[in-house]
Amino acid sequence: MVKFDASRPLDVIPVGRVAIDFNPTDYYKPLSESENFNKYLGGSPANIAVGMARLGRKVGFLGKVSDDQFGDFVTNYFVKEGIDVSHITRCQNGEKLGLTFTEILSPTQSSILMYREGVADLMLHPDDVDLEYIASAKALLISGTSLCTSPTREAALKALILAKKAGTIVIFDADYRAYTWKNMDEIAVYTSMVAEQSDMILGSREEFDLMERLLGLDGTDEASAKYWHQKGVELLVIKHGKAGSHAYSVSDGNWNVKPFPVNALKGFGGGDGYASSFLHGLLMGKPLNEALEMGSASAAMLVASHACSKDMPTEDALFAFIAEKKATCGEVVTSL
Repeated sequence: MVKFDASRPLDVIPVGRVAIDFNPTDYYKPLSESENFNKYLGGSPANIAVGMARLGRKVGFLGKVSDDQFGDFVTNYFVKEGIDVSHITRCQNGEKLGLTFTEILSPTQSSILMYREGVADLMLHPDDVDLEYIASAKALLISGTSLCTSPTREAALKALILAKKAGTIVIFDADYRAYTWKNMDEIAVYTSMVAEQSDMILGSREEFDLMERLLGLDGTDEASAKYWHQKGVELLVIKHGKAGSHAYSVSDGNWNVKPFPVNALKGFGGGDGYASSFLHGLLMGKPLNEALEMGSASAAMLVASHACSKDMPTEDALFAFIAEKKATCGEVVTSL
């Protein structure tokens, strides 16, 4: 399995998107008819940072925020969660944090309206990235959204280069968000470039298909695993939504992961919960199947709750949920 350097003070440094989420409180209406919203910290890397900190991990962050009240909200929120904010910098040219309005039409139908043009997190600059900080962490988590445009693209690539130099584990979360890219080939070029240098890749089947667009693969999980393992990637997790996920490890086998049954409230947020608890399990030294179980449990808890960052579970809550659900539904992780 992936070997983390236990001597390093930080467990993980996510890179990239931090935003403000507005989730409706008048459920199951089109966004055009929603009138009331709760405000939350959002953005996949930010959600993962909060999720891992909530589980007791030492977390940093590389990102850019607006120089205003919403920038204060983000940094204050991180500080309260125990996240290091020494490398979160403020925009100097008036850029604002991205805004995300979510639409909850039903427990299984959700959509997202994002305001992402020229937003603060896309202004992360290579000058904001330094070797000492990257080398202080066991792992660097790069999100696909940080590769969509300059200068954040170059900042993420610099962080990747420095991580390889420092021996920091590289985790690639292929979260790509199509509306910030110019075309599909651009997505394929930059996501595959980072994937090839990563120790671990997390993504949906759709995201793997986009990443592999120019590689001539057949679109199956088995073909993806074979290709990326040959490139030196130790571990892949390929998510299939409500059907669960598949994990492929060079050294710890291949696994099928079913979702834990819950009464879902919304169709988003599960992926960030999955990543944070799964990575926590790996950092704990759990076998791969147990870490995957933790990820599946957190994903279920998040789709059953209203928020993403705010509702990330503690370790006690996570293990209590797993014990309760397994008593009725049995094992959710089986060998492929």
